[in-house]
Amino acid sequence: MKAIKSFFPLLVVVLSASCSGNGEGNALPDWAIGPFVRPEGVNPVISPDTAATFFCPMNQGPMKWRESDTFNPAATLAGDRIAVLFRSEDNTARGIGSRTSRIGYAESEDGFHMTFAAEPVLYPAEDCNKAYEWPGGCEDPRVAVTEDGLYVMMYTSWNRDMPRLCVATSRDLKNWDKHGYAFEDALGDRNFGGCKSASVVTEIRDGRLVIAKPGGKYLMYWGERFVNLATSDDLIHWVPQTDAEGNLVPVMSPRDGHFDSMLTECGPPAILTDKGIVLMYNGKNRDDERRDERYTAATYSAGQALFDRNDPYKLITRLDEPFFKPEADFEKTGQYPAGTVFIEGLVLKNGRWFLYYGCADSFVGVAVCDKSCK
Repeated sequence: MKAIKSFFPLLVVVLSASCSGNGEGNALPDWAIGPFVRPEGVNPVISPDTAATFFCPMNQGPMKWRESDTFNPAATLAGDRIAVLFRSEDNTARGIGSRTSRIGYAESEDGFHMTFAAEPVLYPAEDCNKAYEWPGGCEDPRVAVTEDGLYVMMYTSWNRDMPRLCVATSRDLKNWDKHGYAFEDALGDRNFGGCKSASVVTEIRDGRLVIAKPGGKYLMYWGERFVNLATSDDLIHWVPQTDAEGNLVPVMSPRDGHFDSMLTECGPPAILTDKGIVLMYNGKNRDDERRDERYTAATYSAGQALFDRNDPYKLITRLDEPFFKPEADFEKTGQYPAGTVFIEGLVLKNGRWFLYYGCADSFVGVAVCDKSCK
C-alpha cells in the first residue's frame, strides 16, 4: 500500500524548546533541547526488585517480574506527578531476548524519588495480543497524551520471532486497552522484518506536552535501523510512508563515522517547536572500521534531529555529536557493558525538562534541563 505524502502546515504557535550547551562543553544549536545534567545522588532512579511478585497468566503462577533488569522507560505527566512506565525483565532465562518483559509503573512528585505499583500494568496475557507477546512480552514503551487526557502507548510486542509495533490506550496509565499491531490495516501481516520504536509528534500547550495533529493528521516517526514516518486519523491505526513498490522510505539513516553509524532508533515523543520538529533518537555506533572512533564500539548515545515543521518528511539537520552519552558506571555495565543511555521518556513539568533513559539495559536514570534554559 502506498502512503500519500502530504505537507502539514503549522496550526499553532508553539514555544521554542532550546537551551545552550550540552553539559559536556559543546554548544547546542538554538533548535536543540538541552543541556541535560544528571542530578547528584539520585541515579539510578529505578532498579530491579527481587521481592516484586505477581500472578503471571502466561506461566500460571507467581513471577518475580522485576527480578532481573529494569530499563527503557516512557514518561508523562499524571496530574501534578511524573509517571514513568518502564520495561522490566524477569529472570526465567539467561541472555538478552530470552527473558519475558513487562511494563511497570512508577510515579514521583519531584521526578527523582519513585513509588511503585505492585504489579505490572502491561504484560502478556490471554488477550488479543497473545500471538504477538508470548513468550517475549511487552517492551520499550513510549507514551504521549492527548489534550483531553487519553494516554497512548506505542510499544514492542515480542514473541521471539518478530517484533511488532503495537498500540495501547488508557485514561489512568494503569488500566490499558491493547489495540494490536499499529500497521495491521495498512500492511496486514507484512512488517518489513520487524518494526518498533515510535515517537508520536507532540507540542507544548499550557506548559505541558500533548499530542499534536498538524494538518488534521497524527504523525509519528518510528524505526530502529533507520527512521520512518507514519500518519493516523485515530492514533490506533497507522499508515507508514512507502514508495510505489511498497517499500519503506527512510527520512533519516545511519551515518558512517558518526555515533549513529549503525542505528538511528527513535526515542521519546517528538516535539513541534517554532524551529521545526525536534526528534530525539538513540544512535548506536558500529563495531567495525565504519564506526566513530571517538566513541566505544557498539555504544548507544543520544542524538537530536530537526525536521521541517511544514514538511515533516524533510530532514533539515541533526547533531554531529551526541548530546547525551554513557558516563556513569551503571551506564557502562549490565547487559550492555559497551555503554548505553537509551532515551525514551521526556516530560516538561513546571518549565523543567526531565529525560528518562535506560542504563545499559539494567537500570533507569534521569537527567534534567532546568527551567533557567531559554
